[in-house]
Amino acid sequence: MTYVIAGAGPAGVIAAETLRKTNPDSEIMLIGDEPEPPYSRMAIPYFMAGNIKEAGTHLRKSKNHYDDRAIKYVQDRVESVKPQDGKLTLQGGEKQAFDQLLVATGASAVKPPVSGLDLPGVHHCWTLEDSREIVKLAKKDANVVLMGAGFIGCIILQALVECGVKLTVVEMEDRMVPRTMNDIAGNLIKDWCESRGVKVHTSTQVTAIEKSGKKLRVVLASGESVEADLVVSATGVRPNVDLVADGGIEIDHGILVNRHMQTNDPDIFAAGDVAQGIDFSTGEYSVQAIQPTAADHGQLAARNMAGLEGAVHKGCVNMNVLDTIGLISSSFGLWMGTDGGDSAELLNRERYRYLNLQFEDDVLVGATSLGLTQHVGVLRGLIQTKTRLGAWKQKLKDDPTRIMEAYLASTQAVGFNAAIL
Repeated sequence: MTYVIAGAGPAGVIAAETLRKTNPDSEIMLIGDEPEPPYSRMAIPYFMAGNIKEAGTHLRKSKNHYDDRAIKYVQDRVESVKPQDGKLTLQGGEKQAFDQLLVATGASAVKPPVSGLDLPGVHHCWTLEDSREIVKLAKKDANVVLMGAGFIGCIILQALVECGVKLTVVEMEDRMVPRTMNDIAGNLIKDWCESRGVKVHTSTQVTAIEKSGKKLRVVLASGESVEADLVVSATGVRPNVDLVADGGIEIDHGILVNRHMQTNDPDIFAAGDVAQGIDFSTGEYSVQAIQPTAADHGQLAARNMAGLEGAVHKGCVNMNVLDTIGLISSSFGLWMGTDGGDSAELLNRERYRYLNLQFEDDVLVGATSLGLTQHVGVLRGLIQTKTRLGAWKQKLKDDPTRIMEAYLASTQAVGFNAAIL
């Protein structure tokens, strides 16, 4: 059996390792399209801030890790796949046959329609090479403009602040982290950032970047302009689906997969940021581009490729935990609520404390938390287990901070073990 894995991020690496454990005699090829050992994108901000060395971003620390496991690691790009032939084509024209293929090609940074994005001093922040270039310019007191204040943008924001730059953030929506935080939480994060010296422009966008002497001039839709030594674009990512686009594989936003991480071709699987699978809360198909999901996908896909029973994907839980200059925020599940649902809310603006609970009947289906880290594990646990709260729902509506009491009372009543969190 020949297994080929296109993509050497967390999903691809874990899949290769899992296949080796379950198939000691099979041929396994892992293909990565960057000139680096396989690494974690989520570790890049820690490298930028100087908290870890570049080697600290690598997913596996031993230089011989893949050779020792008889995993053939190839640095090349997969250009196309022909499922009917059981072959893929590499960038150099070489053909590679496979019995089963895992597409784990991740995502790429979106390039917004802004003139001047190709000027020196303007960079995306998605690859390790991107981060090297940013580090060269993100010196103490440098003027930096960050385009985008979504989840990825705010992780980059944290690293840039640690570099000591003078930071301006531009977000086109009316709040920060708009796809994972509601109005109150997103604007509290904005207020928090501004109180710590970060300038934040919301409800506007960058329309052009121009050369201005030795510096850059960033023009906003509001008519304002900002001088910069460095511009970092973090305006979103797009799943890398092109290699299977002409091969008859079903694609929506990402590559559509069933609960076995299998595409409409029984010998082709997908995992990680490129896969569009079942959402735990809605039952609909969605892309969950976070590393824990990618790791789960990789293992599940490999187990199914190996023909093991019981490897069924139960759905991705929408889960986001963010550290923004020391303010911890999180959102889980249907944090925006459901039609006909119920909610509870607690807000202390002065202390940047916020808790919002969303219910469907007496089940917690979503939550948003700001500055209240002690509740994070409990919120996720109640949502994932779909525990019925009974009389505790009203108690939580009266006082949402009693969530731990509600968890202990409700889970013990039905025999759950609180230690799972």
